Amino acid sequence: MPANTQHAHGLAFPDALMREVKQRFLNVDHDHHGCERLYFDNAGGSFRLKAAAERFAQVDAIPDNAERIHATAVELQQIQARGTDDVRTILNAQGGSVYASLTASGAMFDMVRAVAENVPGTNMVTTVLEHPSSFDAMSLYAQKAGRELRVAKSNRETGGVDADEIVRLVDENTCLLNVIHASNISGAKLDLEQIVRRAREIKPDLYIVVDAVQHAPHGLIDLQKTPVDGINMAPYKFFGCRGSGLSWVSDRAAQLPHHKLAGKKPDFWDLGSSAPWQFAVLTEIVDYVCWLGGHFTQATGRRALFEAGITHIELHERALLSVLLDGSGGVPGLRSIEGVKVFLDHPDLTKRDLIIGIGFEHLDCTQAVVEYGLRGVTVYERVASSIYSKRMLDSFGLEGTVRVSPLHCHSAADMEKFLRVTREIALSASGPRTGSAG
Repeated sequence: MPANTQHAHGLAFPDALMREVKQRFLNVDHDHHGCERLYFDNAGGSFRLKAAAERFAQVDAIPDNAERIHATAVELQQIQARGTDDVRTILNAQGGSVYASLTASGAMFDMVRAVAENVPGTNMVTTVLEHPSSFDAMSLYAQKAGRELRVAKSNRETGGVDADEIVRLVDENTCLLNVIHASNISGAKLDLEQIVRRAREIKPDLYIVVDAVQHAPHGLIDLQKTPVDGINMAPYKFFGCRGSGLSWVSDRAAQLPHHKLAGKKPDFWDLGSSAPWQFAVLTEIVDYVCWLGGHFTQATGRRALFEAGITHIELHERALLSVLLDGSGGVPGLRSIEGVKVFLDHPDLTKRDLIIGIGFEHLDCTQAVVEYGLRGVTVYERVASSIYSKRMLDSFGLEGTVRVSPLHCHSAADMEKFLRVTREIALSASGPRTGSAG
């Protein structure tokens, strides 16, 4: 049985490794002013690897243009080539084109446009849980092309979208299927392998584009098992730096007409001079995950090491999720704290990334975020007034939620600290109590 499914409640890092992991990241236990805090908003932008931040500054300081023939230019070309290879390492991709952009959102619009404008069909299929960069791109280009936009509904029990619900919308006239790998509100992982297989049984040449921004830092991606045509990542949510989106497009998708300089090869997607630091930072990310994987496998191949590392990140985060939900060390979990409700609380933790949505009986989610902040904890409110939240929350029948998103560089002790703070907030929100304090 695969390691990532064998441990239903996860497998935490050994203590010594946990300490080493924390040391490799910036600002885990303190903010940049030195103030102690818990940063549980990694779904909005994750902790930075020290090596990634250092490499960014080092490479970006080089003034040379990579499109030259002198030694420094060649060095920059090699940095870019290795980073390009490492995109394929993360995805287990072969061939295709790697596309470096300013943001993953911009790349998603570009990939959707290329398919929608050039592939025949009468409809396009997506889900209600998509990030606006996917959903709005699908809406825009479906409207421009005069195509029906079919939207798969969410499952209020699992917090995700069922494969059956998506596949039933696909037919021989579907030109593009666009799905998110994991919800950035519930953490629910979509069964991408089943979705791709069954959709292609209906239409073998169906184009499929995936938003992996949320899922990539938390679990394995394997395009040999899920052969899609486009997929994006955002390094700033993957222990890297802001100002970078990295995507992969299949050989056939790369050849579709798209914005490019006329003199470039037909499958080339970058516009303008490359930023070598984008690729250097990605290599640091893969180096780190491979270092982690080396603690759990005797393999030496880069993909095998990466696979071991990301699998154990997933297992450690599942252990943290288990602590958050059910408690540890005498500290009650979120499921047991009076006055707290865990939304979309699906019991199978193997189907979830490390994101939890909670609410308080006597406190709206925005005020709850403020209360957490006063106690040195950073979380985020997802509310129906936000363009990034309304469609998804409406689909779940929620007005708002406090999103809690730690990262694998947190420990079980960090989860216990968060639970104590949560219990304190819940108690204070419930009003004065008679008798002695509990």
